[in-house]
Amino acid sequence: MTRFAIGDVQGCDRELRALLNVVGFSADRDQLWFVGDLVNRGPGSLAVLRFVRSLADNAVVVLGNHDLHLLALAHKAARYRKSDTLGEVLKAPDRDALLEWLMGRPLAHAQGNDLMVHAGLVPQWSVARTLELAAEVSRALRAEPRALFEQMYGDEPDRWDEALTGIERLRFTINVLTRIRVCTAEGRVDLQMKGPPPRPPSPTRPWFEHAQRLSRDARVIFGHWSALGLVRRAGVIGLDTGCAWGGKLTAYDLDREREPLETPCAEYQRISAG
Repeated sequence: MTRFAIGDVQGCDRELRALLNVVGFSADRDQLWFVGDLVNRGPGSLAVLRFVRSLADNAVVVLGNHDLHLLALAHKAARYRKSDTLGEVLKAPDRDALLEWLMGRPLAHAQGNDLMVHAGLVPQWSVARTLELAAEVSRALRAEPRALFEQMYGDEPDRWDEALTGIERLRFTINVLTRIRVCTAEGRVDLQMKGPPPRPPSPTRPWFEHAQRLSRDARVIFGHWSALGLVRRAGVIGLDTGCAWGGKLTAYDLDREREPLETPCAEYQRISAG
């Protein structure tokens, strides 16, 4: 079995099928690891959900911020945005089955030395701590999904503290795992930073550049940062290469670590859409 990690699909069904042809994916032999944001911005979110769900155990999926936004919309706990392309999913006859499946996906997945999240981690989180916190969010989603979605949006608190409890703890965990790009060594996050990494003397830097981060012994696979593009360095694989913004959709062989494979993507959204 080969494990292929795939970057943010963003509802680009045609590009996903093309990429799987490029990698020679076989559903009876290989496994796909999706870094989150299966949906939104591209035109084929419904087709993507149907296809990935049909793969059953051959697909490992973590939730991204757009996936959570879809679930919040379905629970009437969020407003539909101008750039959203989720109407087809919300009106689909099989929407309940698809959304129930999506709700069951975790925010973090670990296997061997690999940890997959959508966005990243703060330096204070080890792999084990990350999985514990992700599980707390999953339990809250199962118990009271609408209550969580209604309070999920927002940038506060902006710094990790073990004393955080309740919705503040859950919101911070969700924000880190699905939205973080940069932070300080002390675990303070800047969730509004969307472009290239800030330059010195900024106290923030890409989350994976903090030398003392407790997750440094794992290989972390992530997406979410299209302005950064492909990242390949010791212990880090970043796979958001701008699909839906006229970039590419990228797959990476986690087992043989060959050169990434890519397919071009149409410009369904302008960069200014965020």
